Amino acid sequence: MKRLLLPAIPLLAAAPALAHEGHGAHGSAAAGFLHPLSGADHMLAMAAVGLWAALLGGRAMWIAPAAFVSAMVAGFALGVAGVPVPMVEPMILASTVVLGLAAAAALRIGTAPAAALVAVFGLVHGHAHGGELGDAAALRFGLGFIAATAALHAAGIGLGLGLKRLSARHGSRIAQVAGGAIALAGLSLAIG
Repeated sequence: MKRLLLPAIPLLAAAPALAHEGHGAHGSAAAGFLHPLSGADHMLAMAAVGLWAALLGGRAMWIAPAAFVSAMVAGFALGVAGVPVPMVEPMILASTVVLGLAAAAALRIGTAPAAALVAVFGLVHGHAHGGELGDAAALRFGLGFIAATAALHAAGIGLGLGLKRLSARHGSRIAQVAGGAIALAGLSLAIG
């Protein structure tokens, strides 16, 4: 049972506020790592990517998270460069709802469409990180938030796989309920 709960710890530790507190000169790898962990919007979306990837299984289990991270890096570079991307904050909130619903519905789409969907959301998450950085050291900060993102994806995958193994009959449904909870949490952030 402990192995099933450990991946969920980052989800339970989420702060109720958004993760956009500004960084100023705090451009360390540690600050970058802590940034996605400081806001429920980022944590929920990144965990949902992993959870949905686990439900999709196969190659999607690593391709979808890799697509998110790759697009996030591109979005980060755009944000640091000051290139505007429209509707970043609404898209970040939408990512928690859409990705949570994809997991809740155990949405079965091909690996390429799943990767494309998560990449769109990865781009806006990365842009938010890069756009807030200010004068902080982008490379160190970026490496930190990439590591945190990968850890959150891994936690979501671990949670999804653990729940699927919990019961051959009901495990996937429990994972879908977790996806629904993520979607509801994202919706509450959007209207709250």
